[in-house]
Amino acid sequence: MARVVGVGGVFFKADDPKGLAAWYSRWLGLVIENDFIAAQFSPADQPPGGYTVWHPMRADTDYTAPSDKPFMINFMVDDLDEALAQVREGGAEVVGGQESYEFGRFGWFMDPEGNKIELWQPAVVP
Repeated sequence: MARVVGVGGVFFKADDPKGLAAWYSRWLGLVIENDFIAAQFSPADQPPGGYTVWHPMRADTDYTAPSDKPFMINFMVDDLDEALAQVREGGAEVVGGQESYEFGRFGWFMDPEGNKIELWQPAVVP
C-alpha cells in the first residue's frame, strides 16, 4: 500500500501574494524563488529535532484565534525570541505568550493578511 511520507507544501490564498511573500522574505528570511512566489525547504534546512506535523483540529477550536482563518501555519525557526522581535518590527501583532515543552518553544503572531502563524524553535535533541 502506498503511504504519505511527508508534507509536500502549504498552499493558501492571499489578497496580495507578492506583497505577503516580500514581507516574509524581509522579516523571517524566507528565500522566495521564481515567479511562482514560493519558498522551498529541504530536509537539510531543518534543525536537529525538527519535524513536520499534520494535525486536523476540531472545527470549534480557538487555537487559531484571533485569526478567523480555518488554518494556521507553523514555521520552524532557529531563534524564537529574535524571530518574534523581527516580525514585531515588521508590523506584525505578536499574540499570546511563549510556551515551552520538552520538544521546543512556541510563539505566535498575526501576519499582514490576518493569518495566525506559529513559530517553533525545536528543542535540540542530542
